[in-house]
Amino acid sequence: MGEGIGLAVIGGSGFYDMPGLEDAVDVRVATPFGDPSDAIRVGKIGGVPVAFLARHGRHHSLLPSELPQRANFWALKSLGVKRVVAVSAVGSLREEYAPGDCVIPDQLIDRTRGARPATFFGDGIVAHVSMAEPFCPALSESAQAAAIAVGAACHRGGSYVVIEGPAFGTRAESELYRSWGIGVVGMTALPEAKLAREAELCYSIISTVTDYDSWRADHRAVDAATIFRVLRANVAMGQSIVATLAGTLGPADCSCHHSLDAALVTSAAAIPPATRTRLEPILARRLATEEAPV
Repeated sequence: MGEGIGLAVIGGSGFYDMPGLEDAVDVRVATPFGDPSDAIRVGKIGGVPVAFLARHGRHHSLLPSELPQRANFWALKSLGVKRVVAVSAVGSLREEYAPGDCVIPDQLIDRTRGARPATFFGDGIVAHVSMAEPFCPALSESAQAAAIAVGAACHRGGSYVVIEGPAFGTRAESELYRSWGIGVVGMTALPEAKLAREAELCYSIISTVTDYDSWRADHRAVDAATIFRVLRANVAMGQSIVATLAGTLGPADCSCHHSLDAALVTSAAAIPPATRTRLEPILARRLATEEAPV
């Protein structure tokens, strides 16, 4: 298992490369869950090791429900990544979250339809991670500070509702989510957040607002052409935020890195050898703790 990559960046729609990544090499990782979305580009920003992965592939060829999220997070974990910050395009459900702003949410609501594999576990191993706080508070705080430092209009807190897609929601759905007090709507934060927690990675999301979804009568209903016009400016903002973030992170020491301590139910001795081998990057720290000599 690799060591020393303190931060991985997952780029969403329009965010297919990481400018400023020095000495970059493309790493293709074979995983038990198939191929990741694309090669993982590993390099340095200001001397800090950073990994970059285009969530939908560099040519945007994967639907939200087609994303190989288990492969993505297995690969990042195997490379020694400690923290993951995802950048995702979202629709705004609040007047004050204007197109061009960014939002760093602290909660998630799942409205996907179960077609997305959302756990590494099963096949002889059981774990129940806590998702009460789905995002790492420390990483979210650092992301907010980086956004402010580059002059972005950044909002902190609130909920992100994850819909299945690929179609955008109806006006009635948009109004329903607003009645629940939700801040933004998107298609990709789940199962990312769950898999990051199972992999004992810090995870935060920078949501970049492209539109007002379908609820505002005086605003054109969301469509892909409108979104991608706003995306160009949003991507530049997201790239600046994560470049600044990379240079401000201290040593990785967070409770996120011990999430399996209270979650793993199956004893080490009872885990089938094939399952243990398949999940080696995910389980290595936890099982080493359980099997350490007393």
